[in-house]
Amino acid sequence: MTVPSSRRLTRDTRHKVIAGVCSGLARRFGLSRNGLRVAFVVSCVLPGPQFIAYILLWALMPADDKY
Repeated sequence: MTVPSSRRLTRDTRHKVIAGVCSGLARRFGLSRNGLRVAFVVSCVLPGPQFIAYILLWALMPADDKY
């Protein structure tokens, strides 16, 4: 059984700014790409592992195969 591409957690390579992590997460959970990007940038002023989480997701999330 295959999962529809809109439900899989993959990096969005067509709408990426840096690596496509935020746009891939937004597509998977039905959120706004730009809204999620803004939320991530705002969260970076708070203490926490945001950059580490982003780098890990970049390494672990497969890129989608749409160009």
